[in-house]
Amino acid sequence: MAKITYLDGSTERGRSTATNSRATTSSHRASDFAADLRSRFSGFKPTGYHRNVSHSGTFTRTNFNITIGAVLFYGFFMNYLICKHMSGFFTSINPIVLLIGYIICVIIGGLMSSKSDNPIISFIGYNLVVLPVGAVLSVTLAGANPALILRAATVTAGVTAIMLLGAIAFPEIFRKMGRILFFALIAVIIVEVICMIFKVFMPTFWDFLVAALFALYIGYDWAIAQEYDCTLDNAIDACVGLYLNIVNLFMRIFSIMSRRD
Repeated sequence: MAKITYLDGSTERGRSTATNSRATTSSHRASDFAADLRSRFSGFKPTGYHRNVSHSGTFTRTNFNITIGAVLFYGFFMNYLICKHMSGFFTSINPIVLLIGYIICVIIGGLMSSKSDNPIISFIGYNLVVLPVGAVLSVTLAGANPALILRAATVTAGVTAIMLLGAIAFPEIFRKMGRILFFALIAVIIVEVICMIFKVFMPTFWDFLVAALFALYIGYDWAIAQEYDCTLDNAIDACVGLYLNIVNLFMRIFSIMSRRD
């Protein structure tokens, strides 16, 4: 659970902005996955903290950010291994069974990460988010052109880097976006659920809009993470939301590119 320390020495424990709504996130993604396996991952994040805080903790800020990078890299590497070596296994599983397992694991993982102050427990929770997402990705990307996947991953990495640099250069701008991004994301979820129910085809420009939303969320979550105390547990907590944002962005970019090919 992320802990924020105020200038007067008081502290507040709260879920990180990335983990406040794991259940809603997983439910939406799972519904999409059940519909057609080419799921449109969508997150659900409330507006975050905007506090004037001291940055005390066991890490320096540099070590804190390096830890976030290392944990994110671990998550994406695990996804790569799952997609490369376990795609056949997961595509053979009944979609409903995979759906139920996905929902259960992501909800439990999100709760473990958000509620625990123990970095080991939080890391286990992070894995319970990363591994099921890897399973869904292995099904979603099964049979896709590897060159297309690589191009989408490269563009995703570039956009992520730009958003992180922007959040570092203009943190206050990104922190103020929380409320707007939240309501925009609510609108996206409502529109996509309605379109899924009535089987309405979404044009390519919609994927561009949603990709832009998740790109901004990457910068926002990074800026908010810099307000957390520099602890290992907080670094892991911050990774959950950033990881989901980046995966969301990748899937939108992949969808755009696959339509053009």
